[in-house]
Amino acid sequence: MTENEICPWAQSDPNMTHYHNTEWGRPSHDDTYLFEMLNLEGAQAGLSWRTILNKREGYRRAFHHFDLDRCAALSESDLEAIREKGEVVRHPQKIKAVKSNALAALKIQEEFGSLSAYFWQFTDHHPIINHRQQSSQIPAQDELSVQVSKDLKKRGFKFVGPVTIYSFLQAIGVIDDHLITCPYHTDHR
Repeated sequence: MTENEICPWAQSDPNMTHYHNTEWGRPSHDDTYLFEMLNLEGAQAGLSWRTILNKREGYRRAFHHFDLDRCAALSESDLEAIREKGEVVRHPQKIKAVKSNALAALKIQEEFGSLSAYFWQFTDHHPIINHRQQSSQIPAQDELSVQVSKDLKKRGFKFVGPVTIYSFLQAIGVIDDHLITCPYHTDHR
C-alpha cells in the first residue's frame, strides 16, 4: 500500500470508492442524511455494505428519500408493497424498522431539536479522530457505540446493535476511522 492510497475496504468496487471518497467519515449534521444512514446501516445487518450501497437508490425511492414524516406515516400496506417491490432487502422486520425508527426519530427531534444534536451530544459535538495504521486495528464496536445503541433501543429504534451503530458513527463522521495513510483522513483534508 502506498502512502496515499484510500482505505482498503473501498478499493474493490467503484461504488464503494465513491462512497468512501465523498461521504464516509465526513461529519454530517443533516437529519435526513443521518436517518438514511441509520436505516441503511440497520439494513446491512448480516449482509455486506456493497449490497446495501447497490440498493441505495431503491431505498431512497421506496422510503421517500428518508423523509421522516412520510416514513412515520407509512401504512402496513405501504410497507408490504415496499417488501414486494424488491428494490430493497426484503427482510420484513428491516422494512418495518424504517417506520418505527422514523417515529422514534421524530420524538428525538422534539426532545433535542434535531437528530444531529442528539447523536453529536455523545461526543460533546466533536468528532473522534482515530489514527489507525491498519484496518485490523479498527474495532467492530466500542464503548460509545454500546452506549448509543442502548439509548436508541430504549427509545424504540430497531436494528441498532453496537456493531451497526459503530458503522453508523463512522459513516456520519462522529468517528473518523480512515487509516492515517488515507488522503481522506481528517488530518489530510
